Amino acid sequence: MTVSPALQPNGAPPSRMTPGRIGIYAFLVVTALFFLTPLYVMIVTSLKTMGEIRLGAILALPRAPTFEPWIVAWSSACTGLRCNGISVGFLNSVKILVPSVIVSIAAGALTGYTLSFWKVRGAGLLFGTLMVVAFVPYQIFIYPLVRVLAFIGINNSIPGIVLIHTIFGLPTMTLLFRNYFGALPPELFRAARVDGAGFFRIFWSVMLPMATPMLVVAIILQVTGIWNDFILGLVFAGRDNLPMTVQLNNIVNSTQGERAYNVDMAATILTALVPLVVYFASGRWFVRGIAAGAVKG
Repeated sequence: MTVSPALQPNGAPPSRMTPGRIGIYAFLVVTALFFLTPLYVMIVTSLKTMGEIRLGAILALPRAPTFEPWIVAWSSACTGLRCNGISVGFLNSVKILVPSVIVSIAAGALTGYTLSFWKVRGAGLLFGTLMVVAFVPYQIFIYPLVRVLAFIGINNSIPGIVLIHTIFGLPTMTLLFRNYFGALPPELFRAARVDGAGFFRIFWSVMLPMATPMLVVAIILQVTGIWNDFILGLVFAGRDNLPMTVQLNNIVNSTQGERAYNVDMAATILTALVPLVVYFASGRWFVRGIAAGAVKG
């Protein structure tokens, strides 16, 4: 039995191009070109020799593609006084990223779960304070936090920068998980309580397995924010733990002789690869999690 197009849930597909559809497609094409053109220029420039770059054909494809700038950017580009490439910054970023993402998401999920189901005294005030702090520019807190971390002895260290990323990520993570858990049926929580499950057992065995879409959203947001961070890593990580973004800045601004634009572009792409891979690997979960977390405030 065939279903009439007029009775289909999404309606009948349009049979012709209307001015509105043409306008939407034109907007999408222009938007895509706006974001993809710089990426294209970066890729083709990173594959050219300096002699070809001097010709000025910025949009032209490389005549003789070479990966030498990528090798130099990774292993031997100068990041100040040292010429060991961006690979050192990559390892530092990984050491900062992994614990920061785990700790900040765990803290945010636990706080959001508590504010959703365990009506502790002062929960509303705590949540409101977190939201207010989230809108305050974090640059205001840099100097006081430097003094505090120096006082407790973890300034210029991996634990120090992990703590900083956890603090600044807590409001957003709490909001996401509070909204998500608040949209779940409260009968699940009550049934677990009747069965004798406690605070952490309900969180670990009931709530967290149901929050997979929101976990993916949190991972994407935190990976992107922490990996792309510059100022916090520069101030709190210490000279021996500078992240990849700081090393990229040093490569671009530390020039001896001619400026190697192909190496700069290769280093920039290498720095951006991790967030891009994470997003493209879990993009569909990101949309699902954002939609789920927006159901109930």
